[in-house]
Amino acid sequence: MLIKLTPSKHYGIESQYFLKCLVFLFISLSLNLFSLNKEVIIDRVAEILKETPTSMEIVKKGGNRDARFHYLATHMVEKAIEKDALVLSENEMGIAILFRNSENQANFWKDTIENIKLVLNVTGFKNVSKILRNQKYVKNQRPKDQDYLYCWFWGIVKDSRGADTQVGKQMKDEFLSRADKYNLPLFAETQTRRNTIVYQKFGFELFHTWNRPDGKTMYFLKYDPKKQAAKRN
Repeated sequence: MLIKLTPSKHYGIESQYFLKCLVFLFISLSLNLFSLNKEVIIDRVAEILKETPTSMEIVKKGGNRDARFHYLATHMVEKAIEKDALVLSENEMGIAILFRNSENQANFWKDTIENIKLVLNVTGFKNVSKILRNQKYVKNQRPKDQDYLYCWFWGIVKDSRGADTQVGKQMKDEFLSRADKYNLPLFAETQTRRNTIVYQKFGFELFHTWNRPDGKTMYFLKYDPKKQAAKRN
């Protein structure tokens, strides 16, 4: 007896529905995984900020200070993701935010709302004028009329530090490869003299030192891919 198999007339509709369900499930899982990873990264950034001199200065003391560091970390990571500026080491223990000036255009109203929220949730009103003066001075050390890369944040989770982990080397290699790829100068600043020495080992030049009115010192550094290429040749 010969049996002829014929596809059901509903097969195409059922297949399309099944595929749509799979796509929806994949997107949902991906979003949940991304959200989970983002929260882990935010927690790590918050811990690093707690020992970073600049952030320790601007985060209001007293009360639930951990919550303020977490709010600041959330703001930074979300802004980095929005601008495609988040840089992670392979094990995600090294985290950096590397902006390209031409792609970091200001949005007045959005930035104003975010700044108000930062005052309410992070800095408080007392130190706002000092913070703004410092930020203006720091920004003025970078070019006003040319494209460049700017390292807004760079840190490594405490347990992953040290030469044997290679996390710092991975991050450094990624920074410099981007500067070389786009042939753009890379700017950074730090209040830690030890970090300045590390930057200089990586090929950065110390181009300005700011002795602040409060007695603290800030070091401004620049990596110039053109100069580095000339040295290699």
